[in-house]
Amino acid sequence: MPRSPRGSRSPVPLRRSPTRRCPAALRGRARAERPPPPHLRHEKVPNSAPAAMPTAKPITKPIFTLSKQLGCDCPYGPTVTGICNAQLRAPHRPDLTATAASASASGAGGRGGAALCRRGPVRPSLPAAMQLWRCLAALRAVPLSPRRRLSAAAPRTQTEAGGAGTAGAAARGRGGAWRPPHPPRSLPRAARRWRRRSAAAVPGRAGNHPAGACPAPRPLAPPGRRWGRRALAAGRGGGAERCVCPQDPRVLDRMLPYLTGCYGNPHSRTHAYGWESEAATERARRQVADLIGADPREIIFTSGATESNNTAIKGVARFYKSRKKHIITTQTEHKCVLDSCRSLEAEGFQITYLPVQKNGLIDLKELEAAFRPDTSLVSVMAVNNEIGVKQPIRDIGEICRARKVFFHTDAAQAVGKIPMDVNDLKIDLMSISGHKIYGPKGVGAIYVRRRPRVRLEPLQSGGGQERGLRSGTVPTPLAVGLGAACEVAQEEMEYDHKRISQLAERLVTKIMSEVPDVVMNGDREHRYPGCINLSFAYVEGESLLMALKDVALSSGSACTSASLEPSYVLRAIGADEDLAHSSIRFGIGRFTTEEEIDYTVQKCIQHVKRLREMSPLWEMVQDGIDLKSIKWSQH
Repeated sequence: MPRSPRGSRSPVPLRRSPTRRCPAALRGRARAERPPPPHLRHEKVPNSAPAAMPTAKPITKPIFTLSKQLGCDCPYGPTVTGICNAQLRAPHRPDLTATAASASASGAGGRGGAALCRRGPVRPSLPAAMQLWRCLAALRAVPLSPRRRLSAAAPRTQTEAGGAGTAGAAARGRGGAWRPPHPPRSLPRAARRWRRRSAAAVPGRAGNHPAGACPAPRPLAPPGRRWGRRALAAGRGGGAERCVCPQDPRVLDRMLPYLTGCYGNPHSRTHAYGWESEAATERARRQVADLIGADPREIIFTSGATESNNTAIKGVARFYKSRKKHIITTQTEHKCVLDSCRSLEAEGFQITYLPVQKNGLIDLKELEAAFRPDTSLVSVMAVNNEIGVKQPIRDIGEICRARKVFFHTDAAQAVGKIPMDVNDLKIDLMSISGHKIYGPKGVGAIYVRRRPRVRLEPLQSGGGQERGLRSGTVPTPLAVGLGAACEVAQEEMEYDHKRISQLAERLVTKIMSEVPDVVMNGDREHRYPGCINLSFAYVEGESLLMALKDVALSSGSACTSASLEPSYVLRAIGADEDLAHSSIRFGIGRFTTEEEIDYTVQKCIQHVKRLREMSPLWEMVQDGIDLKSIKWSQH
């Protein structure tokens, strides 16, 4: 073998015959020259970068198998929009237009559904891929198969599986029925086998469609089902939509980078990781402030509405306790507000609990009469978590501002659902919850006005974060999720309110037209339509809940769901004890479909009639006996 001369810097190249080349070596060379797929690319550190500050590299461990199978561009794992865009970029898939996506979403009860509220093309603000993922059938996960763990990531619709493409049209032309398209040879063997199995597993492929048409997507599981549960739910603190909303996929996309690669402490000011997290936290603070018309410096991140309510009530009361020791609230507030007031009573404060009228609204004249010279705070909930009643926040704010008394409102059920402007409504303190607006759990915020300034005594001591009002490290992923949820809510508020109002009207009208002796609790005009509380006379509410096991419902707030006592909110509006025991709370949200409404109505009517046939009270009423005239004996 020839060797390079001693002292030379480059070796002498070997001379080989161009005709003697191994085919296997050529194939290996071609594989080596092929660029790596997006999920395996590394970020190269530039030569000018210091050795002590390496750049964050993407995760390359086989954790996110779903991302690899679907070709997602996100280096930190699968994202909803990333997976959907990767599916749309597949060679065997056609480009979905906005009109096609609208027609596809209508079959699954999505936002573009013609059967729900709207016909025509999709709004240009949301891409076609996002419209498909807004469909409930695409958002709800399919139960994992024991044989194929990746079955949850399989295409759930004919549109996603390539049914509208040229391959699907060719298959229909050959055999008359739809056949899954053959995957491209460029994919790995495992990916091709997985795609063939997942596409073949989608039912409902029979039928002739015009060539190039985009049929309505059919879900792999029954629409609206999620592990055997319907997603219609009830109330803040109970159920799904009113107590905790499903997280919007766009919110998850914003959070994923800060759950993996961007892990810096937002309070660290000495390195780039901390600067990056701090910028994301401040951007989320600005998004929350924009939703309620506040200044970003007036937003304090908390763990949720419960902590925000405790901070507002106890903080104001204890700071001004030397001069003012009186607080006004209502009897229908959330349990955390009532318990905070009771704890202040033990400290020597005086609390006035205002009653409410039959419709759930407070009397403004009683509120004015309750003021005293030493009143420091008025706390009234914006939207009730059990009956959905909207209090006259604007009038209350003007009364409090005229008397120079701070006004706090628990707006966990109102922010992101109805317009809330703290300056227009003259609100001094406001509590916000993340998971009520399709954000992550465990995060919330409190608005504290700066001019005129509201002073608070912090509940916990520590590093002095959040203007010294809430010590502790702010969780950057949760804060980013809350900010993204507020931004999405601001864009979708008008459409969501219109759609939820139509679904609520559909639910109430169908139930009351088929079942007699049904009472809607709360005012019919001043209410948020997504929270409905109905009382079914002569039926025990717990029995009806047990009968409706496949629908997520509640008979009251889940914060007090362990108690067998009737709801204190219904008792406060003067409901009879038997009607309070027979109340059911329905929650309707952004991802509730018409099919779920119809299913819930059908099951509710069926079981109410069945339970009434078993009830002796219903038999007595049918015989014309007045139950209120009977004196029941105590045993």
